[in-house]
Amino acid sequence: MMNLHLIVLLSYAITLMGVGLLIGRHVRDTGEFFVAGRRLSPFLVFSTMLAANIGAGSTVNAAALGYRDGLSAWWWVGSAGLGSIVLAWWIGPRIRALSKRHELRTIGDFLELRYGQSVRALIAILLWIGTLAILAGQLIAIAWVLNVVTGIDRWVGCVVGGVVVTVYFSAGGLLAAVWVNVLQLAVLLTGFIVAFPLALSAVGGWSQVVASTQDIQGYWSPWQGGGSGWFYLAMLGPAFVVSPGLLQKVYGAKDDSAVRIGVGLNAVVLLVFAAVPPLLGMFARTAFPDLPDHDLALPTLLMESLPPLVGALGLAALFSAEVSSSDAILFMLSTSLSQDLYLRFVRPSATDGDVLRVARWTAVCGGVLGTSLAIVSESIAGALSFFYTLLTVSLFVPVIAGLYLRNLSSPEALAAITGGVTLATVVQIASAGEGLAGLTPAMCGLGGALLGGVLVLAIKMRSAP
Repeated sequence: MMNLHLIVLLSYAITLMGVGLLIGRHVRDTGEFFVAGRRLSPFLVFSTMLAANIGAGSTVNAAALGYRDGLSAWWWVGSAGLGSIVLAWWIGPRIRALSKRHELRTIGDFLELRYGQSVRALIAILLWIGTLAILAGQLIAIAWVLNVVTGIDRWVGCVVGGVVVTVYFSAGGLLAAVWVNVLQLAVLLTGFIVAFPLALSAVGGWSQVVASTQDIQGYWSPWQGGGSGWFYLAMLGPAFVVSPGLLQKVYGAKDDSAVRIGVGLNAVVLLVFAAVPPLLGMFARTAFPDLPDHDLALPTLLMESLPPLVGALGLAALFSAEVSSSDAILFMLSTSLSQDLYLRFVRPSATDGDVLRVARWTAVCGGVLGTSLAIVSESIAGALSFFYTLLTVSLFVPVIAGLYLRNLSSPEALAAITGGVTLATVVQIASAGEGLAGLTPAMCGLGGALLGGVLVLAIKMRSAP
């Protein structure tokens, strides 16, 4: 039984690397590596966006939250779906058109176009710090899957996951990732569709799930229960509107219609899928009420409660989810350093081949650093929460304002970034992550970003002749 699970996962991992290496042989320039030649159809946009959005947070962590808190864990992935609606209809088409008109390849290119070099450099540095945290979260989830299947130490699982995603992404960048994502998405959705009804049956049916959890306070509330609830919207929703990894995938779309259809369908699937991992976590709570770590809920349910072949398919789906999100993170890391820092500030005279080489080596270094951070991190939720908060408070105001408000410039953007990151950090440390007066660190950081930008704008307008 265990050998079957392991054989399926290893065969699948080798296939992913093989596909990535094969496509990578045809990637000769940064246009293919960074924006896939700006040729992505609605289907490819949909596939790569959904594969990026369903990762460790959307599967293993969402199931862990469902195990602990119940139905309100829907908001973890549901917030991503709501943010994706905004991206599909208001932000994505507008920024794609700008990216094509001005040959933008990264979010840093947009920020420099709109505000100048200083904002580009500051965001690039902040993103490197925060993005490594979310890569670590994805690799921790891969490690839990491999731990349940084989019993290997978590650090070994982190290394295995890091090697797989680094090999295929560094070979071909966005072009390789898009086609690998199609395969990953097919396995992911098939695995969850097959596993869900069988898992429900294996734990005794719906009535048994209700009976075993109905006495837990707030467990069946759709709004808030335990540490989960609607407040995830403030932390996660904006991040899925302005995430550089997602916006740069939008850059690769062939036209505005591809953005609206592809990202919009991704949003619809996310809103439906949002209920699946929390419910699976609740099934796991019914069957295994005393797990030592909530992150084990989903891997344990798939491994112990399902027929071997179905369990193997479900575990492959989990593996797909974590790896597909990991390549989106390496995409952010490699393009940001090579385009936003190396080409812009270190070596402006670099050739296209030089930048491509740096992007590939940056992906390798990012994979090594992310793996190292995963080994020392305590939980998936902790790593992901840090990233999403940093992303939200540093980018949301400058990106949205930069698209819609013409009179904002570099001082206002820098004030918004500084105010948001500073206030979020202070609240995070002062409250040990719990927030103040019912406001999460992300909510406080967003307020600080708005306040910082508005204050500087007011001062500038007052001092104008």
